Amino acid sequence: MPVAPAPAPDCSADQQTAEVADCFFELIGRIVGQAEQVAHRLSIPAPFIKVLHTLSCPMAMKELGKRLHCDPSFVTLVADMLEKRGLARREPHPADRRVKNIVLTSEGEALKQRLEAEMTARMPWNRALNESERAQLLALIRKMLSAHDSEADAGASAKEALHGLFTSVLQDSVAQDSVAQDNAVQDANLVNSPAATGR
Repeated sequence: MPVAPAPAPDCSADQQTAEVADCFFELIGRIVGQAEQVAHRLSIPAPFIKVLHTLSCPMAMKELGKRLHCDPSFVTLVADMLEKRGLARREPHPADRRVKNIVLTSEGEALKQRLEAEMTARMPWNRALNESERAQLLALIRKMLSAHDSEADAGASAKEALHGLFTSVLQDSVAQDSVAQDNAVQDANLVNSPAATGR
């Protein structure tokens, strides 16, 4: 009696998983691209989008680091960059002067409002989904995130990678600002030199 051939494997589940992954990667890429365009228009490093979004009130530097999943050295770098651009200042915590708060200046608050408005208008869930669909999407995302809360090692690795990326981008921005300032000083010196002024 001939042996019946084995049934063909059901590839629908694997195909669906691959399609979900492809769509997520495409969506994330588009969101990152939109964020980079907004950052370029506002003349800020892309990581500032997350920082300004997180700084919703005077916040201790330690708390900011916790929310950004970053270590103190990165938060110090962020604070330095914000202060350098006149977007924030450090203040002693009113209840404990050993603790430093980061407070947005009026310029920082205005930039945050512009940033939030631009990102809100550009995000695909606001452009393509109605209120009910957005609520469903949020519930599904939270469900997926909660399913991985126990995977501490994977979460730590992701946080370390994110910290490394943000730090690298901010350090590049610091270097670019320093070069720009040096060039501006050199240009000013040339303009004011005796040869240029005819003295």
